[in-house]
Amino acid sequence: MGKVLAVCVSDKKGVQKTRVPEAVVIEDWGIEGDAHAGKWHRQVSLLSYEKIEEFRNRGAEVSDGAFGENLVVSGFDLRHQLIGTKFRIGEVVLELTQIGKECHHGCAIFEKMGDCIMPREGVFTRVLHGGVIHEGDEILME
Repeated sequence: MGKVLAVCVSDKKGVQKTRVPEAVVIEDWGIEGDAHAGKWHRQVSLLSYEKIEEFRNRGAEVSDGAFGENLVVSGFDLRHQLIGTKFRIGEVVLELTQIGKECHHGCAIFEKMGDCIMPREGVFTRVLHGGVIHEGDEILME
């Protein structure tokens, strides 16, 4: 079992997301008002709190949402999950569709640190069932 430590959104792609206390998640769309929502396989992104902390311990000054992640979660080594793994957060069900991604050109974190963890540690999901996600919600893997 894991936990949602932060929920983050932005209305533009390629920018840091802003932390919010909760978000409405729409089936087969993503987070309401988030730029990455849409009819595709990367509707909601997740990043491990533990991996963010390791990166911070190397000198990175990053806040929640800095990597463009929607959910900061604790308790899972996300990149070692299988495609098709389902995460249940209250009513919301997310299905893992992609592990990692290519970093966008001009990534401020990469330019400052010479590294960025999102391309190898971030995972992407599509929404099988919508609802509301709150900071502090438990996550179950199915």
